[in-house]
Parts: sequence; structure tokens; C-alpha cells
Amino acid sequence: MNKHLLSAGDLSAADITRVLDTAGHLAAVTDRAIKKVPTLRGRTVCNLFFEDSTRTRISFELAAKRLSADVINFSAKGSSVSKGESLKDTAITLEAMGVDAIVIRHGASGAPVRLANWVKAHVINAGDGTHEHPTQALLDLYTMREHFPSFEGLRVAIVGDVLHSRVARSNVLALRTMGAEVTLVAPPTLLPARVDTWGVATSYDLDAVLAKQDVVMVLRIQLERQQDSYFPSVREYARLYGLDARRLETMAPHAIVMHPGPMNRGVEIAAEVADSIERSVIASQVTNGINVRMALLYLLLGGPDIRSAQAQAALATSEVPA
Repeated sequence: MNKHLLSAGDLSAADITRVLDTAGHLAAVTDRAIKKVPTLRGRTVCNLFFEDSTRTRISFELAAKRLSADVINFSAKGSSVSKGESLKDTAITLEAMGVDAIVIRHGASGAPVRLANWVKAHVINAGDGTHEHPTQALLDLYTMREHFPSFEGLRVAIVGDVLHSRVARSNVLALRTMGAEVTLVAPPTLLPARVDTWGVATSYDLDAVLAKQDVVMVLRIQLERQQDSYFPSVREYARLYGLDARRLETMAPHAIVMHPGPMNRGVEIAAEVADSIERSVIASQVTNGINVRMALLYLLLGGPDIRSAQAQAALATSEVPA
């Protein structure tokens, strides 16, 4: 793997498989009474978040702590950033403190790339503007692999606000790398310019594509990023593109429903669909996010190859007090 994780497009099929395999082995830590191993003891991970987050920040914090790393949680609110400190100055400060890895979420697309040029630490992109969110894509692929034996030919529909979705961009890159067939479903106003160069199919009609899909990933309508009106009303959007119980019945019996969260219940997804025990894997995505982020920190910060018998034995027997 590369030194940093800035884009899902930087990962080869072998890289993705290695992360998913490592996450599978590390998942056993979550089932222990003491959910901790000493693998990254003495290492320091900084969560550098310039945007609000619940799932991603807590997931990275738990992942680092379960590997026994020290964790610094940095929030722009209440920090020197509110006094005018620049990202570069913040990066220089963290570098001087000797952090080993920086997990960054920023409202500006490209911020993780700039950060990687200023620090020696490993940089992990936890979401930058409307650009990418590679760790979300990896945990989504991990969740899909729990239900399907191969990505080759897997049919995945990504439905909703693709224009503003960094999750959609990263998933398209990762899924295409692994050989899946991706269809983007949205009104024309919520599809990016030059989407024809993405190597995916597109559709404006959700009902026309649902029955053919193995996975349906529903995206949140990101009203906070929308400066203009992209559809007449939320009610009309829900009627045309919302995944409700009626549409769920038209899907193949084996198909699963995913959502990166947070959800707008009653808009892009109905409550009965989100809470469906048989079809929804949204809760599993949250759990798997911890395992995948543990795997990334493990691999980037120099953990031994998990595929070796020695590494597996060490993880199986090592525990430290919580």
C-alpha cells in the first residue's frame, strides 16, 4: 500500500483485498471481553476534523484505541482554527508533536493531499468536500463481501444525490477496480458533469433498475451542500427516488440495502426499509467500519502481514487491559 490513503483510486485490487482480509482477521478483537491488542502501542493517531461527524470520528477513535494507539481528537470548533489558524499551521503543530497518523475530514476538496505534502505522518482521508471518502467505500465493500462471494459482475445501484456525494465517488472507484457493475440513479440535476467518463451506467428511473440489482446503496440528500434547488420538492423526490416498502418488494430476494448515514428517514429511505432485518445491512456497515479502519491503521503504521501464521497467532493471544 501507499504511505497515505487519499483516494480510493490509489488502491489496486490487491490493496483492497489485503485491507478487507486484514479487517476480517481483526474483527475477532471486537468479540473479545477485552477489546484491545497491543499492536500499535506507543503510536499516536490524531483525528483532525474540520466538519461535524459522529460515525466516522468515533469509528476511527475506537479503531485506534483497540490497537492500543494514543488518540488526539482535534475539532475545529474551540481550537486555534477559530482564531484564524490555517490548515498548514495546524499541520506544522501536529508534526512538531510527533503524531504518527492524521485522519482528516475537511470541507475543502483536496485538503488531505495538501496535508500529506506538509507532514511526515501517514494521512488518511476521512472525507474532503464533495471529493472522496475512501474508508467508507472500503467498509461498504467489506459489507458486500459478507453477502456475496465475488465482486466480479456484482450489480450495484447507487441512488440519490450523486452530485454532492464523496461516498459515491469513492465507491465507484473501488467497485470498478474490483470488477463490479455500477449504476448511478438520480434526477439529471443530481448527476455530475461528465459522468459518462466514470465508466458506469446511469438511469433517471429507479423502478426500471431495482429488480436487476444485487446491492442498492441509498445516498442522503445533502441539503447543506446544495446552493440551488435541484428538484421541485422533497416530497416529489421521495415519491420518485425514495426506497420504500413497495419498491423493496420489487428487488431480487437476495438483494441488500445499504446507506452510509446519517439517514433522512421518509425522504431517500423509508423507516420500514432502513429497519428491515432481512434486507438492511446499515447497522453492519457501522460495525464493519471499525474493523476496516483498524485494518488501515494496522497496515499503514507497520503492522506485520496479517496473512502470516505468526501475525495471526500473535493477535489471537495478545490482550492488554482495557
